[in-house]
Amino acid sequence: MNDDKKRPEKCSGCGIKLQTVDKELPGYIPEAAFEREPVICQRCFRIKNYNEASSVSVNQDEFLKLLSGVGEKNALVIHIVDIFDFEGSLISGLQRFVGNNPVILAVNKSDLLPKVTNWNRLRNWMQQRCKEEGLRTAEIVLVSAKRNQGFDRLLEAVTELRGQRDVYVVGATNVGKSTLINRLISDYSDLEEELTTSRYPGTTLDMVKIPLDDGHYIIDTPGIVYPWRYSELVERKDLGAVMPENPLKPAVYQLNEGQSLFFGGLGRFDFVQGERQSFTCYISGTLKIHRTKLERADSLYQDHRGELLSPPGTADMDKLPQWQRHEFRIARNSETDLFISGLGWIKVNGTAGAVVAIHVPRGVKVLTRPSLI
Repeated sequence: MNDDKKRPEKCSGCGIKLQTVDKELPGYIPEAAFEREPVICQRCFRIKNYNEASSVSVNQDEFLKLLSGVGEKNALVIHIVDIFDFEGSLISGLQRFVGNNPVILAVNKSDLLPKVTNWNRLRNWMQQRCKEEGLRTAEIVLVSAKRNQGFDRLLEAVTELRGQRDVYVVGATNVGKSTLINRLISDYSDLEEELTTSRYPGTTLDMVKIPLDDGHYIIDTPGIVYPWRYSELVERKDLGAVMPENPLKPAVYQLNEGQSLFFGGLGRFDFVQGERQSFTCYISGTLKIHRTKLERADSLYQDHRGELLSPPGTADMDKLPQWQRHEFRIARNSETDLFISGLGWIKVNGTAGAVVAIHVPRGVKVLTRPSLI
């Protein structure tokens, strides 16, 4: 590029500050693209030329700052979550920012659940979880981005609720947001217009505004990075072992008090106290489960971490935070899941109650919840 011609600092599509270092972060532009007119970031380039959004990510604080003005606008919000990591991908505090605007909860990866799932009960379960988080939903739609299922129903819901509104799409990373955006673009926009250059005052992050045929916009917000999810902790090569691609095959274990299960080298479940009973593990089929005695569990981990107990391999394991133990007392006759964000969940099948413990890298979200299935 001519030295006397000053390089633009901002994307002329979305207004983000341009950077050439990290493809995953907002504003990325390859060095050669500065030669093009107009100078736009890679994300805007993909939308403009291929009708495709690509994912970029920010942390939750930046994201909520980004959303702060939405409550005053006339907007429809689509919040996309991952059924496999429901509590880990739900944006807590979203209601404060969206005000009275309607929220559609698009629940992705519904193809992972068993075919015999009672879908109405599942919707009620999700409504209840949202209520506990203080989130009001106008509609809950189950979709599968991978199998292209449920999108017609989602588009119907968008049409019913949109009126004269812009559509904001929000969600964590790795929940299938780009697929949804791309479907919305193909159904609602012909993109003959240039990507708009206007953006919201005071935001330095890119919200990409994709023009719709009726003068309104789809607003693609960056994906939020939640550090408590396994999908953010493991190396990219191990993502496939953690995030299931195919329908979950529940693995049932009859355990005696004092037995443990290892999930590869990523986590451990201890049945500390209680009558003999069964536990059902809903985790990725590519992650091997190893059963052992609780008294041998620590030494098994020390001797076989990164090899028999893998992924991750030894080198990657050393990059993970130290394991932390979480103990839970399961009440009698309660239908309870032990949920581990991004790794799956364990359903307690017995009615006699139990004391159990989960060991995972420090910071991973672990909680009990009413059984999903």
